[in-house]
Amino acid sequence: MKLIKVAGAVLNQTPLAWENNKQNIINAIEEARKQKVSILCLPELCITGYGCEDAFYSIGVHQTAMEVLHEILPHTSNMVVCLGLPLMYQNRIFNTACLVINEQIIGFVAKRFLAGNGIHYEPRWFTPWPEDEKIDITITDKKGNKKSYPLGDIHYNVGGVKIGFEICEDAWVANRPGRKLYKFGIDLIMNPSASHFAFSKLDIRKRFVLEGSRAFGTAYIYANLLGNEAGRAIYDGGTLIASSGTLVAVGERLTFDDYLVTSAVIDIAEARMAQAQASTVFNVPDMQDTCIEVDFTYPQILPENPQILDNPWEKSQYLQEEEFARVQALGLFDYMRKSYSKGFVISLSGGADSSAITCCCYLMIKMGIESIGLEKFKQKLAYIKEIQHCQTVDEIAHRLITTAYQPTENSSIVTQTAAREVAKAVNAKFYEFNINTIYKEYTYLISNAIGRELSWQTDDIPLQNIQARVRAPSIWMLANIKNALLLSTSNRSEAAVGYATMDGDTSGGLSPIAGIDKAFLRQWLRWLEKVGYDLKGTEEFFRIPALQYVNEQQPTAELRPLENKQTDEDDLMPYDLLDSIEEAAIRDKKMPLECYILLQLKYPQYTKAQLKTWVAKFFKLWCRNQWKRERYAPSFHLDDKNLDPKTWCRFPILSGGFERELRELEAYEG
Repeated sequence: MKLIKVAGAVLNQTPLAWENNKQNIINAIEEARKQKVSILCLPELCITGYGCEDAFYSIGVHQTAMEVLHEILPHTSNMVVCLGLPLMYQNRIFNTACLVINEQIIGFVAKRFLAGNGIHYEPRWFTPWPEDEKIDITITDKKGNKKSYPLGDIHYNVGGVKIGFEICEDAWVANRPGRKLYKFGIDLIMNPSASHFAFSKLDIRKRFVLEGSRAFGTAYIYANLLGNEAGRAIYDGGTLIASSGTLVAVGERLTFDDYLVTSAVIDIAEARMAQAQASTVFNVPDMQDTCIEVDFTYPQILPENPQILDNPWEKSQYLQEEEFARVQALGLFDYMRKSYSKGFVISLSGGADSSAITCCCYLMIKMGIESIGLEKFKQKLAYIKEIQHCQTVDEIAHRLITTAYQPTENSSIVTQTAAREVAKAVNAKFYEFNINTIYKEYTYLISNAIGRELSWQTDDIPLQNIQARVRAPSIWMLANIKNALLLSTSNRSEAAVGYATMDGDTSGGLSPIAGIDKAFLRQWLRWLEKVGYDLKGTEEFFRIPALQYVNEQQPTAELRPLENKQTDEDDLMPYDLLDSIEEAAIRDKKMPLECYILLQLKYPQYTKAQLKTWVAKFFKLWCRNQWKRERYAPSFHLDDKNLDPKTWCRFPILSGGFERELRELEAYEG
């Protein structure tokens, strides 16, 4: 046996927050030392933060990152530590993993495959490193001392243990670096990552970690970022350590910690024997000069049992509902504290969207305290003096969550009751501002100006929109008074077809559910009402029964007279069908006729004429309302169906509107 204790650490970093990031790194190193770890893998770009965007073009950012790296060195005595930072060479910027051993920089591995799809934009800032290339780079420290280090496609022999790297995206491609590292008899692959959360993504990560470990006959450490780092992407953490195709440690996900270290004892001799048994062909490896030799002595240790985390919620039959609750809670918490906001304000209509957001704010407090404890939760919000004396979740909720129901003559007792009961259930502050007089004043003002009376027969959309818009000033005023963050309540299904009033229900500094479809939101609300989440595996479930007042309704904007019995689906189409068209048209890039043919198979209960009408309506509304999507407040990225044009789904503001394709659909007789 050749036993070595290794670890991966997840870090909750913030772009360009140098002292915060450095302290998290040092704390993780010290925690790993307490656990008697010899080799520690930290996440990708952990010194600068992953989401620096165009700040990566700043010379000052690179200089400061190198200064911070040197400040961390004294904390690495008798350890092997991987640290991520950008590095410039020949006027190109590279995403690198620096290997530090016993207070000394040893070299920099440069990322070969850059993530450039969807929310990722790495090719804008970084250059991919060419395979099999290695150079020496000279670095000057703060004292003016110059030293040369290897940079490129390299690996290491550290005290007789061969260590290689796959940096995040490197492991997601077919020609992953591990395939070449295998030829060098690598013992351990480290994967420093910044892999954002998406529903069920953990299973994909486990597959490439396990398959890489099995196929390459190595140990494998995967270390990820944690939390809402830069605003849109939320990282779920979840360290993975495998050896020869078997998971030996799994770290907790979606916690509220600043750092979390997960360790395991691996047997290097066992991994080598797995390679020996699998190999039938031997080729003399080339590029031997890419191996950097370093002396290091590993302590004698004993075997340990695997640390396979057994969180019940990870195995829940309602995994997506559990993930949504936890990722929203963490995302809201980090966004609030990193923006120094003193809570949240929501225009609570009594409908599904605003009720879901209000509940998520409450879960932020409840899950945060369950994750790190009451005192640490308050400590991380030390700038909010109003909560420091609070002792319960409900006390804190009353100070951090503010809601307002703003009815007109077209609002119903049903939504009024729902809004009041949901606010009461989560102990939020609840106000009621009757805005009917303001709505009428605007109507009279415009009627007098244009010389005619406005009516529902001739001015339906303007009369609806003005009601939504006059709600904005008062709710913004509440947010300003409280120094809190106003949350926009529009969802993805509405964003797809522009079924939202700009400067009305889209008002806010953050739009947390703009990436989530309406059908899932309604499903999640029913889950939270009737099932709920398991409190730390105790089989005691937390629910919000008051959501029955929301779930019993048909979604409605309540902007037309009550006798019209307005519903969202009457205005648009059934939400599940709308989401199916959006998935086919936007995610899968199908043309109108192709969407129609797919829908015929999926929704045989509707007539062909009705399906044609809905498909045509979707494409027309999609094209007409791109300008609205461009103006949405930043939203959380939670899956591959996001419509955010700034990070995921670009579409021209002005376009031909699929006119040719819609004529083809209309003429189709199948």
